[in-house]
Amino acid sequence: MAQQQSPPRPSKFVRRVPQGDTRSRMVCDDCGFINYENPKVVVGSVASWEDKILLCRRSIHPRKGYWTLPAGFLELGETPLDGALREAREEAHAELEIDQLLAVYTIRRLSQIQLIYRARLLDPDVRAGEETMELDLFRWEAIPWHEIAFPSVHWALGHFDEVREQARFAPRTNPTGAVGDLSELDRISS
Repeated sequence: MAQQQSPPRPSKFVRRVPQGDTRSRMVCDDCGFINYENPKVVVGSVASWEDKILLCRRSIHPRKGYWTLPAGFLELGETPLDGALREAREEAHAELEIDQLLAVYTIRRLSQIQLIYRARLLDPDVRAGEETMELDLFRWEAIPWHEIAFPSVHWALGHFDEVREQARFAPRTNPTGAVGDLSELDRISS
């Protein structure tokens, strides 16, 4: 008669500083596995067609109903460039030509790193994807500044405007003192 095996015992994770480390982490008491929690990477683009910029009105939370750039979380096994192209396809059925890295933003409260590219639409025929309730190509003066979803979208648009005519430039970062809190939107929009 075969012996019955007992079901696997659930791992016991405890928070402690692993040997040789300096930070408290979740460590399995049974096998010593360390569950590293790392920042999330967001990729996206400021995509233009002639003198217009593509913006998407979010159909999902957070900030549902507000305008943003085509952007989202980088997937496992994906390069940042491929991720930015995928996000444009998913959110706006847009095909892009990426020019160069526009900015690297840090949103510490969310443990996010945002990589935003300067891009050109290959065709202005775009349409809303699943996470987008509507989209439009806006001239600079028509951008709905008071309806922008996140501070980093304001930053990216401003940085895009700064380098619009430059062939090459150094990637931008958070404006001095800016951390990406939603409370910054009132100050930015006025």
